[in-house]
Amino acid sequence: MRPEILKILRCPETGGQLRLEEPVFTDGCIRSGVLVTENGQHRYIVKDFIPRFVSTSNYADNFGMQWNKFRRTQLDSYSGHSISADRFWRSTGWNSKDLMGKWILDAGCGAGRFAEIALQCGAHVIALDYSSAVDACYDNLGKYPNLTIVQGDIYALPFPKEFFSFVYSLGVLQHTPDVTKAFAALPPMLSPGGDLCVDFYESSIKSKLLPKHWLRPFTKHMDKKKLFTLLQAWVPKLLTLSRFLGKVPFLGKGLKRLVPVANYDGILPLSEEQHLEWSLLDTFDWLAPEFDNPQKASTVMKWLLKANLKQVEVLRPVHLVGRGRKADAFRD
Repeated sequence: MRPEILKILRCPETGGQLRLEEPVFTDGCIRSGVLVTENGQHRYIVKDFIPRFVSTSNYADNFGMQWNKFRRTQLDSYSGHSISADRFWRSTGWNSKDLMGKWILDAGCGAGRFAEIALQCGAHVIALDYSSAVDACYDNLGKYPNLTIVQGDIYALPFPKEFFSFVYSLGVLQHTPDVTKAFAALPPMLSPGGDLCVDFYESSIKSKLLPKHWLRPFTKHMDKKKLFTLLQAWVPKLLTLSRFLGKVPFLGKGLKRLVPVANYDGILPLSEEQHLEWSLLDTFDWLAPEFDNPQKASTVMKWLLKANLKQVEVLRPVHLVGRGRKADAFRD
């Protein structure tokens, strides 16, 4: 963590500024130390260049596990494809030139697949995650001087309000205990005129028929390492079955969805090895999370309007996307 980042970190309990004690520096960056409130009542550690405002074990442990196992899988720089960039630009509707030099909050960064896109545009990215995925993100993207990684809680963000020009949270909010509250934490982070983009799995009759919903009452309570080992053995078999059913005339598209495996045939330009890796990753992502709360378009629109955002849109470029802009007192 660069020393100047101390100016924009806040105590998530009090909102007050923090001072650094017991610092250890490496190449001019804070490798470790303790962040302390002015009254000394709250203390937070900096470990391996990352300020950490939450406990080491929490409801997002499965995400920490999966992103440390698959830390490079979804990075475009690793896959050789523009899958993450395509989703990022289609979902946000933003322009790369507009991001240059701006402060951006990635709320739920995982291993950094979308942070990488924003960093390459020259943005100053604060990549936040609740889980130990922050360590995978640092391993992947720590070379970028315009990146700061923070382990923190979306319900108690350790930043000043109205600081970020852009805030996004892609593939994250539905995995929080209270999605309404998680969404509500983001608009206050926007500076006047700032843009917000979030996306969700969509709640519909069709989506409720997906087999993951039949299995999750059991799999979400399983030991995550045992579940992962089980999926390692079964995903290749299930993917073969899904592909076979997908070839059935007229009915194939529906039949293959009955198999509990992520099948990207004809959807993503992956090699066979990559397809197996993505299938294992996303099938685990379906079945392991403690929380999985798809949303309706009407609910997302209600949240956007309640936050007093302007130019609001709810659309389906990939997942169910909601976006809007905070009013600028000088223009709106």
